Amino acid sequence: MRAAILRETGQDTLDVRDDVEAVGFGPGRVRVRIRAASLCHSDLSAMTGVLPQPAPFVPGHEGAGEVVEVGEGVSGLAPGDRVVLCWMPPCGHCPACRAGRSHLCVASLRRLATPTFRLADGTDAYGFYSTGAFAEELVVAADSLLPVPADLPYELAALIGCGVTTGLGAVVNTAKVEAGSTVAVIGAGGVGIAAVQGARISGAARITVVDPVASRRERALGFGATEAIAPEELKAAARTLPAGGYDHVFEAVGRAATVRAGYDAARRGGAVVVIGAGAKDDQVSFSMGELFFNEKRLLPSMYGGGDVRRTADLAVTLWRAGRLDLAGMITHRLPLERVNEAVAQMRAGEALRTVLLTD
Repeated sequence: MRAAILRETGQDTLDVRDDVEAVGFGPGRVRVRIRAASLCHSDLSAMTGVLPQPAPFVPGHEGAGEVVEVGEGVSGLAPGDRVVLCWMPPCGHCPACRAGRSHLCVASLRRLATPTFRLADGTDAYGFYSTGAFAEELVVAADSLLPVPADLPYELAALIGCGVTTGLGAVVNTAKVEAGSTVAVIGAGGVGIAAVQGARISGAARITVVDPVASRRERALGFGATEAIAPEELKAAARTLPAGGYDHVFEAVGRAATVRAGYDAARRGGAVVVIGAGAKDDQVSFSMGELFFNEKRLLPSMYGGGDVRRTADLAVTLWRAGRLDLAGMITHRLPLERVNEAVAQMRAGEALRTVLLTD
């Protein structure tokens, strides 16, 4: 089958091959035919080494497809079911899961060292975070799949696997944005736009989007932002607010500089919600005095900050009601063979979400 492979961490381009096999099928495992996969910035971060992932590997963790075969002991899934990939599924048994914080479960990380693909020359390859959506077919553990309704198009379903769930969940689960709140979203990529929509749905009165790319700022207005500004305008915009800053600032970039900018733009007692996945050596600094005096809350939000299945279900419900625009988030549709074009578009800031179609 066809798949896009990164042979070595740090390479700029992917090798699209047609001699790749999905391996590892057996008890507790499911074979899935991928129909659509969305390119997320986290895929690029794994390619550059910012996010740890053994190589060679098949990127892609936002994917949707059809169940082809289920292994012994799998329940709740059957051939023909429409599913979305879950790149960090909860185990249901660890302390985090038992405490109702299943999005913090790390049990699935043990699978990162298990190859799930093989090339014709015998080389083993991994799936990014035990998924690997840039392939026509893959084999995953049953808990890595979220069933979705059959009428939800594959290309829209793919977005729910990470970006939409992460951004929407940060608003409704982590920040719990209330009606009338003032919100700033730093970064108008897929996760940022999902946060914008979450803030609109939650009834935020003012939603400011901050991004250096003019086209991305303009696009954000169509998803519910009330204003869109360049990064150098954020401080002035925050000062115009009665409280001297925003109630909630969502950082959807993953850099220390933007976290710091978000902290400065939040009002005293406000919240800075960190959504972006950054590098472990990118340090952000705060003085003890300002932390104490301002009482601003730093709230990291991983994978939506709540039960991923519940948040994904919420996204589907909001889509059905016409309140969550998934189709508008897709700016490019390309065949899998043009994955490197999609990578270049994202690096240039030209794409919100590019969906790779395997048919």
